[in-house]
Amino acid sequence: MNAYIQKLILQGEHQKQDFKFQVNDSRKIARTLSAFANTNGGKLLIGVKDNGVVAGVRSDEEFYMIEAAAQMYCKPTIDFAHRAWNVDGKTVLEIDIPELEKKPCFAENEPDKWMAYIRVRDQNILATTLQLKLWKRKNSNNGTFIRYSEKEKLLLQYLEEHPFITIGKFCKLASIPRYLAENLIVNLLITDIIEMGQTEKMSWFRLKDPDDGGQWDQ
Repeated sequence: MNAYIQKLILQGEHQKQDFKFQVNDSRKIARTLSAFANTNGGKLLIGVKDNGVVAGVRSDEEFYMIEAAAQMYCKPTIDFAHRAWNVDGKTVLEIDIPELEKKPCFAENEPDKWMAYIRVRDQNILATTLQLKLWKRKNSNNGTFIRYSEKEKLLLQYLEEHPFITIGKFCKLASIPRYLAENLIVNLLITDIIEMGQTEKMSWFRLKDPDDGGQWDQ
């Protein structure tokens, strides 16, 4: 087995790599393309089972389904790189998805229903409304003006005394509706005062440590 592809397979699935035994639904694979494009980019290895066993790509049709996912079911379309590897007589497709400079990339789940995804560890999860607001703000040419009202002070004081807070907890703490809490948190995220972590079930926030390079084990 080629040492390069063997090394990739031994790494398993993670934040920047996903295995697909086969591709038989362009819309489903579009979610993975969206997640990689909206996070740090990544690789898809087609013809590899979740446990790392090489099954091989069964037909050229699988590549065309990925191509359809990138061009028809992703908005904006995704320009990916690809390479075919021969592994003990079986073909493994390596698909490289770049991180988008201007996010988000939406995937069409159902006809005319476009959703954005992000990659967290080895999962593709739906982007929250707060994440969508954050991308929109980052894409805006307008600056962010922050007025430290009692709500901001309350949040920052809480984070000085606790490791993190969820948006639900902050809504209760500040007695404000969710959309106002999201707007306030987006202001603090865009100015790097706080940072966000996320799982499939929840998002949480903490003060950003300037010495940790923005790395947070989610």
